[in-house]
Amino acid sequence: MPFRILALGDIVGRPGRMVVHRKLAELVRTQKIDLVVANGENIAGGSGITQNLFHKLRSYGVDVITLGDHVFKKVDILPTMASSERLVRPANLSEGAAGRGHTVISTNAGVQVCVFSVLGRIFMNNLPANDPFAAADRVLATIPKSVKICVCDVHAEASSEKVAMGHYLDGRVSFIFGTHTHIPTADAKILPGGSAFISDLGMCGPYDSVLGRRKDRVVRYMTTNMPQPFDVATGDVRMCGAIAEVDPETGRAISIERVEIADGNADAAYDSDDKTPPANYGGGD
Repeated sequence: MPFRILALGDIVGRPGRMVVHRKLAELVRTQKIDLVVANGENIAGGSGITQNLFHKLRSYGVDVITLGDHVFKKVDILPTMASSERLVRPANLSEGAAGRGHTVISTNAGVQVCVFSVLGRIFMNNLPANDPFAAADRVLATIPKSVKICVCDVHAEASSEKVAMGHYLDGRVSFIFGTHTHIPTADAKILPGGSAFISDLGMCGPYDSVLGRRKDRVVRYMTTNMPQPFDVATGDVRMCGAIAEVDPETGRAISIERVEIADGNADAAYDSDDKTPPANYGGGD
């Protein structure tokens, strides 16, 4: 039987969290999903993740949570990063960075899967990172040869960097997907070496927005250059990602298809325990 992996794009604020809460379980059941991987670095008020929100995502059915350039925005996540095998930060950060760059978990289907993340370097100014290609090589050299299925989240701004990483890892990683830009791409495919690939999963969050933030605030900033509070938006919330089928014996992908589930408008932009939202725009999400 093929092993089915669901990857969800960046979960943005309370709207993103709630659509996952409401829609994930049914999707897992109807699509017979064996593993759920989600990028959670924007879940806490649009930037970062907290221990409480990590545990909420796990309770909704997310098996492994990947992070990106906002990995350290909420310091209370640091103990969880040190202790949990279900949370991975980018593998190409400094050796002294908190957390783990990859994980190998055993699923309910009895299949072991490696999950890791790398951070792009082109137009990514929030968090300096080392060579993502070399970091991916180190991860793949570390995992046991008995682990046939491997998943990589390429958290990057430039499509060229994500596409290049896909070709670099083709045949060595089962499912390679891009996150960070919050816009779903139409290039889901099986690469020549047998890897499933998509440049960007999109986001789980409000699409009547600019990348999940209130469009009026972003437009005002872009037309006046005056700092604006970039509040999380609430309109047209969707859960976006992709499902890849993988042969558990070889680790080669069989198919990939996009997922996009609408959920109307959100009732609120922030959870009660969210801190003050970002004061102004400081780069990509």
